[in-house]
Amino acid sequence: MGKYKVCVYAICKNEEKFVKCWVNSMKEADEVYVLDTGSTDNTVKYLKKAGVNVSVEVIKPWRFDVARNKSLELVPKDTDICVCTDLDEVFESGWREKLENAYISGSRVSYTYNWHINENGVADVSFMLNKIHPREGYVWTHPVHEVLTPLYEEKNVVIKDIVLNHHPDSSKSRGSYLELLELSVEEDPNDDRNMHYLGREYMYYNRWEDCINVLKRHLTLENATWNLERAASMRYIARSYFNLHNEIEAEFWYKSAIKEASNVREGYVELAYLYYNQKKWLDSINCLLKALSIKTKDMVYVNEIFCWDNTIDDLLSVNYFNLGIYDLALYHINKALEYNKEDMRLLENKKIIETSIKTNV
Repeated sequence: MGKYKVCVYAICKNEEKFVKCWVNSMKEADEVYVLDTGSTDNTVKYLKKAGVNVSVEVIKPWRFDVARNKSLELVPKDTDICVCTDLDEVFESGWREKLENAYISGSRVSYTYNWHINENGVADVSFMLNKIHPREGYVWTHPVHEVLTPLYEEKNVVIKDIVLNHHPDSSKSRGSYLELLELSVEEDPNDDRNMHYLGREYMYYNRWEDCINVLKRHLTLENATWNLERAASMRYIARSYFNLHNEIEAEFWYKSAIKEASNVREGYVELAYLYYNQKKWLDSINCLLKALSIKTKDMVYVNEIFCWDNTIDDLLSVNYFNLGIYDLALYHINKALEYNKEDMRLLENKKIIETSIKTNV
């Protein structure tokens, strides 16, 4: 037993393939509690066999906040520290010791969350998550993209070397998200976070006009002040206009995103794509070089993977090739191949560039 009683709690449904890794990761806790919301596979069986405290309850109508609150109710009242995770998330070992060594009694803890890990095992989208909290004084709110909301003034501690890695099941449907986001915005039309998420969800569904309208509303909200999220809304508006074949508005909104957050790569890279599609090779190159000059990546969820993989060098290579600047095209294709040496498209492009260099000697 450590200095504190630490309990993990979670919700799940049909996640039998994650049980073993998840339980092994969470076993540093004193107790583990799971609310299963209606699995039809072996999830419950495997969890019980692993010694997890499991309850089963089907939530109708489905809401993530209701399920989270019911799972929290499973945790004993004498628990000092609650740790909320999902079954597709795995802590790096030693998290319990790090937590207890840095914990301040009664505080909520932020830690490193690797939301996306690429094929090379590198986390390319990371941000701080804060789902470690005291047993009392918190409630989950919002039907989807639920938020752990304090009922009183809270204390906060940051422990960056606690690392939680996300290994999602890509086959799982997000089918309920849109309807729940619409409900969330209906329930709280002044909530900037879920307004942003709703607009983004419309974009995922190719509902371009709806995306534009909702995200323009997001930008007018009084509490929509976080510049990186505002810039993301502007980029999604631009993407929607591009898909509606309105490249003038798309360019305007990409430039607005850059103005809103000029210290991040995303706006420059997306505007570079627009110029590439317009065959404005030099303009595209200038945007990409500005993006490359930004070396620091903030730990935020609005980061785009394509701004930190080989995409920029790949696109630079194509732009330089179209301008007939073959030496720089070769340089950047080689940089792109450093990320994935077996990418057949890049290897074919490299052959074409090398042939062009020989032809023009």
